[in-house]
Formats: sequence, structure tokens, C-alpha cells
Amino acid sequence: MAANYESQASTNYKEAFSLFDKRGNGRVALDSLGDLLRACGQNPTLTEIRDLEKTVGGDFDFETFQRVLNRPGGFRDPGEPEEYCRGFQVFDKDMTGFIGVGQLKYILTNLGEKMTDDEVDELLKAVDTSSGQVNYTGMDTPIPIPIPISSAWNGL
Repeated sequence: MAANYESQASTNYKEAFSLFDKRGNGRVALDSLGDLLRACGQNPTLTEIRDLEKTVGGDFDFETFQRVLNRPGGFRDPGEPEEYCRGFQVFDKDMTGFIGVGQLKYILTNLGEKMTDDEVDELLKAVDTSSGQVNYTGMDTPIPIPIPISSAWNGL
């Protein structure tokens, strides 16, 4: 059963790689590395992507991509919903369980590892924002915000 899962995952990674192989030469442009990793279920930070780009050095083939994809810490638990709740509570002065959409956008685009407006808009599609508030306590799965890991990996 595990072998079947790994085989399916490998097939999915090959398909994703081929979608990013714009020239059809078996190589992907270095500036697509972050998007390709995200397409394969990883959530690297901008710092991690820059470090990986330095290590890879240029356009890369599937074998190199597999090493990047399978690096230690590449697939990591996005965190428990309770951890996200505690983080949002810092900005929820009245402790209502809600945070304003505008405030959340500001936080995500201006603090820590800054996200683009388009990235934030994409994230917010996953939650109900019709009231102008996001109920961060009612999320079964947290909004997938990039979280940096403490150790950089240079094992390519």
C-alpha cells in the first residue's frame, strides 16, 4: 500500500514538473521553483526558496527537483489549529474569535514574511469573509500561511 502511494505521488510530481517545463527540454526555470514546490504540496518561505535557488544554481531537471522535494523539512506539519488561534488572539483585542479581513490582510502583507495582495486574496477564498471578519476559532484546517523552519538545508 505504501509503495502504491509513493508511486502515485511520484507520478503527480512528474506531472507537476512537466507543467512547469515550459520549453519542453526536461528542465524548469529556477524562478519557478517556489511555485512548483507549492504545486506539490509544500509551503516554503521566501527565504527557503532563495536558499534553495542558490543551492540549485540554475534551471534544473527532475532528478534535482526530487532531491529538493525530498529534503529534510520539506513536507512539514502546517501546525495545529490551536497554534493558529493563539497567533490570531494577539490581534483580537476583544477576544471575540474574529479578526477583521482588512486587519488580517495588513498583517499578512506587512508583518513577518510579507505576502503579496494576490497571495492573501487566494488564501481568503478558503474562508467566509462576507461579514468583513474571519472566524479564526471555527477553522477545521488553518489558513496555510508560510511558516519558516529554523534550519536551512543545503544538502543538494
